[in-house]
Order: sequence, then structure tokens, then C-alpha cells
Amino acid sequence: MKPARVNVQLCDHDTPPKEAVAVWIKMMTLADKLGLNIDLEVHRDTCTETPEKVYEMAALYKKATGKKLRFCWDFSHFAVVKHLYPRFANRLLVQPDLVQLARQFHFRPFNGHHNQIPVTDGKGNDSLEIKPVLEFFDDLFACWLKGAKGGEVLYVCPELGPYQHSYGLSIFPNVWKDAINLRAKTEVLWKKNLRKWGK
Repeated sequence: MKPARVNVQLCDHDTPPKEAVAVWIKMMTLADKLGLNIDLEVHRDTCTETPEKVYEMAALYKKATGKKLRFCWDFSHFAVVKHLYPRFANRLLVQPDLVQLARQFHFRPFNGHHNQIPVTDGKGNDSLEIKPVLEFFDDLFACWLKGAKGGEVLYVCPELGPYQHSYGLSIFPNVWKDAINLRAKTEVLWKKNLRKWGK
């Protein structure tokens, strides 16, 4: 079965942007031969772990190919690297053209010191920390739709990782149930923004 899209975590944290772009160009050539749509994921411990590297790579790729580099955005990594505070859109949506080109988003709830926070308190109530994240996801949908012409397919993954790999803490509620909760909240935001876009 052929996947609709493939996201790629490329190289290492210390790979220079110029070298990473050379690798990505080769990957794009191979992907075209295989008939795959690939997106470069923004992720910690890879060549895209800081905003500065990502934007430099985008500029180098445009210079080399004349095309924009398509990313799969997981903004939680940037928020932690930069120790951001709300309103997150002020720092995370500074290059809207690259955000609007995306076809994949990973919606991991975050704050400026944790790349994953709980959605709920485990008792059915929203966590105190989730409001600024939902505000950002709302801003992100609005930004993406400003560049939409209609007919594009956007994949959004409400994402909460396991306790292993430094994503969760022992006091977190059930991450699967939180992910289901986040998906429902995400859908509400999407439909709200889609109605505005349609007008």
C-alpha cells in the first residue's frame, strides 16, 4: 500500500544546514522516482531542531532548486528550544508562507519548558496549561487557511508520546485518552476556522 505522505527526520543535531539540504535534495530525487510525497519534519535531535537552522535550510533549498521546502511542523520542539511563553504564534508563525505550504502538522501540546504537557487533569477537566496551546493551534489553522486555495489535503496528528523517550512524566494522566480528547478539541478549532475561511 502506498502512503499518502511520508515525514522524514533528517540527519543529526550537529549537521550543518548546507550539508542537510544536499541530503534532502538527494532524498527528493529518490522520492520522485518512487512516487512518494515526503516532508521534512521539524524535530529535536535532527538538522531541524532550531528555528534558525530550519529557516536557513529553507533559504538554501530555495536558492538551489527554486522551490520552497515543505516541512512537517511539530512546533513543540521550537517552543522548548526557545523557552517560549504565550502567545506562541508571535514567535512560531513568523514565516507563514512555509507554514501554509505544509501538508502535515503534529499537534503535540507544549509549553516553553516541556515539549509535552497533559491535556486534562485525568478527571475529565482541562489542564491549566492547555489553553495557550489551543490558542496557538487556533492561530495555526487560521494561518494555514489564509494560504489555502481549496482542494488541499492537510494531515493533522494530535500527538502525545509515551512516558519513555522523555515525553511524559509519571504524574501524567493516560496519554491515549488525552490524545483522543485533544483530537476532539482540534476538530472544533478546525471547523471554526474552516467556516470563517468559507465566508
